[in-house]
Amino acid sequence: MRRRPISRLRKRLIALALAAATVTFGTTAAAPSASAAAGITDGGFEAGSLTGWTTSGITSVTTSGPHSGTYAAMVGSATPANTSSITQSFTAPAGSPALSFWYDVFCTDTVTYDWATATLVDTTTNTTTTVLAKTCTNGAGWKQVTKTLTPNDNYTLTLTTKDDDYPGDPTYTLYDDVALSGGVPTNDFSISASPASATVNAGASATSTVSTAVTAGGAQSVTLSASGLPSGATASFSANPITSGSSSTLTVSTASSTPGGTYPITVTGTGASATHTAPFPLTVNGTGPSLIQVSTDPFTDTDAQHATHVEPDTYSFGTTVVAAYQTGRVYGGGSSDVGWATSTDSGTTWTHGFLPGITVNSGGGSYAQVSDASVAYDAKHNVWLISSLPIDSSGGADGVLVNRSTNGGTTWGYPVKAVGFDGQGYDKNWTVCDNTATSPHYGNCYTEADITSSGNAEIMSASTDGGLTWSPAARRAGAPSGLGGQPVVQPNGNVVVPYSANGSSIAAFTSTNGGGSWGSPVTVATINSHGVAGGLRDGEGLPSAEVDGAGKVFVAWQDCRFRSGCPANDIVYSTSANGTGWSAVTRVPIDATTSGVEHMIPGLGVDRSTSGSTAKIGLYYYFYSHANCTASTCQMYVGFISSASGGSTWSAAQTVAGPMTMAQIANT
Repeated sequence: MRRRPISRLRKRLIALALAAATVTFGTTAAAPSASAAAGITDGGFEAGSLTGWTTSGITSVTTSGPHSGTYAAMVGSATPANTSSITQSFTAPAGSPALSFWYDVFCTDTVTYDWATATLVDTTTNTTTTVLAKTCTNGAGWKQVTKTLTPNDNYTLTLTTKDDDYPGDPTYTLYDDVALSGGVPTNDFSISASPASATVNAGASATSTVSTAVTAGGAQSVTLSASGLPSGATASFSANPITSGSSSTLTVSTASSTPGGTYPITVTGTGASATHTAPFPLTVNGTGPSLIQVSTDPFTDTDAQHATHVEPDTYSFGTTVVAAYQTGRVYGGGSSDVGWATSTDSGTTWTHGFLPGITVNSGGGSYAQVSDASVAYDAKHNVWLISSLPIDSSGGADGVLVNRSTNGGTTWGYPVKAVGFDGQGYDKNWTVCDNTATSPHYGNCYTEADITSSGNAEIMSASTDGGLTWSPAARRAGAPSGLGGQPVVQPNGNVVVPYSANGSSIAAFTSTNGGGSWGSPVTVATINSHGVAGGLRDGEGLPSAEVDGAGKVFVAWQDCRFRSGCPANDIVYSTSANGTGWSAVTRVPIDATTSGVEHMIPGLGVDRSTSGSTAKIGLYYYFYSHANCTASTCQMYVGFISSASGGSTWSAAQTVAGPMTMAQIANT
């Protein structure tokens, strides 16, 4: 970009005037320490921070377009800034060492005003080398710089972006994969545990073979230890210390009083020249709540896989809890009927049955199957609702049905047609009601679905009479495409609908007028997901949403962004006060990011009588003890974790049920 000289002169005079007022943009960290590390610390920035680097100006890490891995350093900003840099001191190894790094410059100006550069100071000889001359390119992609080093000398590397702070053409640089190579190897070793994790009942023991291997130089003595043990547990090794290249058997013994949960045990090997660790997450069963069977599958139709109940949904109001689920799952989709189970004493005792008037298998219905049960309660009209998708004999879901109960969920009427039945295909319905008495839309109920025959177009419908009648399906502004939306209602009556943008991201749209109109969607976050093993239909990309008593919306999903290389999923979440601005993605700390445990299909609950820093959150999820398993070896569990601080801190995770093999689970 070419500018008139008068603009440049005016800008510099203004900058000189401001300097007297000490105006500073960004931050400047302490000067580099005079001591140098033996090697580059986090040269790939995979810690998700600038650990080991001294920063100046505006610096950060980014997941946008790294050279390798998940992160790169971003020096400068996408908005105009001044000079920014990251610096690290190190000692070159013996042998024939070399330094290398990669850079990608985003500069729309000219090198006269904006540039990237890098300098290397040999602090042993007090000489400075410019290893990257001033560079201003845009869209050139990643380039590598390599520089030969003097063995054993101390160095300071500075990676810089110069931006003249001129509006309209910010300059920044991505740096990645800063590394040393070519040195003479010292004695080194690796350590691993096999199996890499274990699951036991309280009072039992788990074993793992801890193996070491010489990776450089010669063998050395390695002392083994284990940390992160749960309460009442002890660890021992069959041989300790060992010589690198050999192995030892680790035995972790739990007590009958050991609390349930998944514990991130770390095995550490300490040698004369190096220390390395291996994760060994241990899941302890047996201390979750006792299980109560609430229903059985009575059907015998040959289309279904019997003795199966899948995709449950529950809703509670006061002491009443209503659950709905598919019973007798059909491989091609749907089930023999939707079952219901109701407790009027907070889950102590239950009654159960099956919805009438939907399928040919129960209550005089005409449909072949039914799918996707969703439970809601309308406090204003004192009516419980279960919405579902009826499936015809050709496999098409014709619309959304709603069965109603006016006696506390213990008997259910025949369904009303809420949405669809217009020749189009529908999927992933979800129903919610406005139960805040002070809301201007108290008593409104809302149903979300998507139209599969129109590219998963998101639609909404509303009822003002306890689910007896429903408004025509309305498509959203901006024509969002997605599925799995879960509307929630804030105390002020606003409706927020998080949904999956077809697996690529979590998005949301809102209504502020009782469903009269709906806003355009906004992106909550992109999805980074690990493919779950075992051939499981794992709900990848589908959200679970809830709202606290002050209207703060929580949306959770499975995601691998916090695990280097995406080897397994965590449960993560984002929050919003209004449905349009969303927080950064936060990881639920069920176990360590190195645990190797696969987490999936979150079910989020929030106590609506709590809010803010004392909001009570409950999270159920499924997990494999080993992400890297097969259909014949995968072991599935149900886990639970909670927070009484709005997500600031979390309890120890509990194992509620399991293990279950894939043979015990419906095929779809």
